[in-house]
Amino acid sequence: MVFFLMGVLLLFNGGLMLLSSLTSFLTQDGFTFEITLSAFLVLSFGALLMLITRQYNNQIQKREGYLVVSLGWLLMSLSGTLPYLLTGSIQAFVPSFFESMSGYTTTGATILHDIEAVPKGVLFWRSTTHWIGGMGIIVLAIAILPFLGIGGMQLFTAEAPGPGNDKLHPRITDTAKRLWLIYLSFTLIETFCLYFAGMSFFDAINHAMSTLSTGGFSTKNSSIAFWNQNPLIEYIIIFFMFLAGTNFIVSYFAITGKFKKVFSDEEFKSYFFFILFFTVLVCGMILLHVDIPQHFEGVTNSFSALETAFRHALFQVLSVITTTGFVTADFTQWTPFLTIVFFGLMFLGGSSGSTSGGVKVVRHLLMIKGGFLEFKRALHPNAIIQARYNKKIVGESISYNILGFFILYMLSFIIGALGFGFMGIDFESAVGLAASTLGNVGPALGAFGPVDNYEALADAGKIWASFLMLLGRLELFTVLILLTPFFWKKR
Repeated sequence: MVFFLMGVLLLFNGGLMLLSSLTSFLTQDGFTFEITLSAFLVLSFGALLMLITRQYNNQIQKREGYLVVSLGWLLMSLSGTLPYLLTGSIQAFVPSFFESMSGYTTTGATILHDIEAVPKGVLFWRSTTHWIGGMGIIVLAIAILPFLGIGGMQLFTAEAPGPGNDKLHPRITDTAKRLWLIYLSFTLIETFCLYFAGMSFFDAINHAMSTLSTGGFSTKNSSIAFWNQNPLIEYIIIFFMFLAGTNFIVSYFAITGKFKKVFSDEEFKSYFFFILFFTVLVCGMILLHVDIPQHFEGVTNSFSALETAFRHALFQVLSVITTTGFVTADFTQWTPFLTIVFFGLMFLGGSSGSTSGGVKVVRHLLMIKGGFLEFKRALHPNAIIQARYNKKIVGESISYNILGFFILYMLSFIIGALGFGFMGIDFESAVGLAASTLGNVGPALGAFGPVDNYEALADAGKIWASFLMLLGRLELFTVLILLTPFFWKKR
């Protein structure tokens, strides 16, 4: 069953590669044959795997679910290297694997130093890897492969772990279909908004796919800063970054007119509050400590200075919180205090059930609630005090899961930073790399800051970063459980 599903995922990958070859043909970038060859190689291997393993057991247990998701992501990333290698856009395997993994995990870290020189078919493929990885390859699979039946739930759980996996519909396949419909609709709407705001259609669709997936790959060397003279484009991306970092179930409620459910959701309110608070904080610090006319172009008066500070503050706060990683300015140049603020935001993450990475707002919320409840328990040791979320009591198993996740996340961050330090990378760059790759953010600190890329990272560093990206995207448990001896013990 595991290998059969690997074949299915490769068919998805190959099919979407054909869209990139079509893009290459339409834009006449001269690499249509190479991208088409990549697609047929992936399709052929996927079909072969499905043919060999067609006599499968269609029941997936939890153990197989974890295996399918982790191996699926790894196999998709490996096959995703072919367009880079065959077109010569990236010459070596390790950098192309890093770029592919960064795409599928929606991290958005790149090793390409001249993005605008890359063939358009390949640029479209980069954005497509984001888009696939955003909602999740496995969710896509269960949406259009109903023959998985009840087994699809194990895949969905492994793909989107975390507290409170609310479902829109009792059947998991119907839930996945609704999520993908919302995802596709938002992508198309943003594409047309960006197009009418002044982007070319090619740039618009690429940035829409990167925004909704919270990926951050851009078609320009300077990312969104290329359009700094067109605030409308930045405000459109701001709005859709906010949507991408919102739980898609909440978006579904908003679309269907159930606004009471939207505004009563504690995670959504906390997510909105965090964005508002840090935007005001960053904006205030920019106005107080940054020479705005010198730092930003086109500032002529006090109103434009205020608008510019607010726009860049909101954009960068949203970009980091939602782990999108788009850049309009180098926030590490805005004072050391703000550098530390943005470093902290790398650990926040968007909402659960969104395409963003990081720890997620709901986990922070429940940990804060749990901390305050410990104060109450210290004063009233005999009282039965339980945490509530959306007016429901949070079970002990969820509380332990969140606590275990956070401990593992911080340990992974520390070990990740130690790994980079062992390779001779300085402290600031090492901790920035670990936080950024584990949180699927993209921009890091030090030598790998917002206006730099990951090209200077050694091959060993690229492999280590790729592992951290996969670990963060699948929220630790799905990958780490495969490294435990009891997972492989016969039942």
